[in-house]
Amino acid sequence: MTVNVSEVSPVPSLFSPVSLGKIELANRIVMAPLTRVRAGSSGIPGDLMVEYYRQRASVGMIITEGTYPDHASQGYVGEPGIATDEQAAGWQRVFEAVHAEGGRIVLQIMHAGRGTHPDINGGRRILAPSAIAIDKKTFTEKGEQPYPVPEAMTTAEIRAAREDFVTAARRAIEAGADGVEIHGANGYLLQEFLSPAANQRTDEYGGSPHNRARFVVEVVTAVAQAVGAERVGLRISPEVDLGDVFETDRDDVLATYGTLMDQLRPLGLAYLSVLHAEPGGDLVQELRRRFDGKLIVNSGPFGGQTTRERALQQIEADHADAVVVGRALIANPDLVERWQGGHPENEPRPELFYGPGAEGYTDYPFLEAA
Repeated sequence: MTVNVSEVSPVPSLFSPVSLGKIELANRIVMAPLTRVRAGSSGIPGDLMVEYYRQRASVGMIITEGTYPDHASQGYVGEPGIATDEQAAGWQRVFEAVHAEGGRIVLQIMHAGRGTHPDINGGRRILAPSAIAIDKKTFTEKGEQPYPVPEAMTTAEIRAAREDFVTAARRAIEAGADGVEIHGANGYLLQEFLSPAANQRTDEYGGSPHNRARFVVEVVTAVAQAVGAERVGLRISPEVDLGDVFETDRDDVLATYGTLMDQLRPLGLAYLSVLHAEPGGDLVQELRRRFDGKLIVNSGPFGGQTTRERALQQIEADHADAVVVGRALIANPDLVERWQGGHPENEPRPELFYGPGAEGYTDYPFLEAA
């Protein structure tokens, strides 16, 4: 049998295009959602944030830092929001700047759940699946303080939180975002519902893996119906212990996240983003199979930093359709060009990751023009 070589699909490379739903990526390098707390007390993206994202528009897709859908859900001092028209207008300027450079950008919607403090969210109530505090401290405008015991959400408050996600997604799309990512990871509200350590409810939102997955399914489904599933991604971090979620039982993790994938599969979401130490391992690849859609992966600090070699290997081994990169993109706004040409990289300056100014934010040097 003769095979027409022109009909054989080429093996994807890190620098080849890919479609995530309706979002067309020029390459498979995705900028991670990186908390940088430069939005000030107003939560409105300003000139500094516009420039920061514009500089990095050559990646296949930018995922913005976590953005709060309502004021009570703000998790960090200086975090941006999309709870008001003024905040949405600030994000519109960011989206326009990225698009002017030919880039793609999605807004990550993040409800901190119990991962906040009254001195962060303006004295508002702290809501979570159950009245269980995180046994750590957080940085507030008054310095480090212990996380408070949250109030267990009523079913009415659960419905209201779901609608906050929907409203935020609509604002983002109307402001010009290419899509939205629902933050179901890193120990924030959605993962708190998934976790048997954080969720000890006895109603339809607690107990069994199916019940613990219910709120995430409802949020993602509602957002997909509001703005189109082909513009919606979901981020998860199974087995990643951030915010005392303690997902330590592999059987329970697979049952919980497996039923989540089974219920989301018919929606036809743009992508699933997984943060895990072993993106090519059995758990992540089983969830990918059950999701049956595009997968982007990020090993974060748990599986070692995402280097050029690691990113190339993830794509060549077909562990994912695109690779999420964090620290390397903080330090190298022109990372795609550097990785394509095998050029040296700037070293990140972690002591400047969080702060109000341009230093360590928009002042990393680009490659000198030839």
